[in-house]
Amino acid sequence: MDVTIFLARFWGSLFICLGLMSIIAKLLGRIIKYTEEKAITVSTGYITFLLGLGTVVLHNLWVFDWRVTVTILGWVTFFKGITKIGFPGHVNKRAQDFKSQQVIWGIVILLIGVWFFWMSFSSGT
Repeated sequence: MDVTIFLARFWGSLFICLGLMSIIAKLLGRIIKYTEEKAITVSTGYITFLLGLGTVVLHNLWVFDWRVTVTILGWVTFFKGITKIGFPGHVNKRAQDFKSQQVIWGIVILLIGVWFFWMSFSSGT
């Protein structure tokens, strides 16, 4: 399986699950609450950092089609992990901005996941 297809299916599946759980079970609100605990933020930062690093190492592809979104997602995830590790207090402050709109952001996350998943199956790559 092509790396792009694998990563699009991986991230798509992850985002679909997280998006649905954010809409149905208010998961995003609980995650935002967890950012108040710096140890949890730093711990999840290492996971985020590794997911981003793995994506960037496997897929640092700068092309003018949909595949570049996998690369951009990898870099964003990589830097988000660094931010969570180095600046957990800042992460908590930024997370509070999303608290009142958690269902909307859950829908956005779900739609991004569906798009990644769709592209992984419809692409001839």
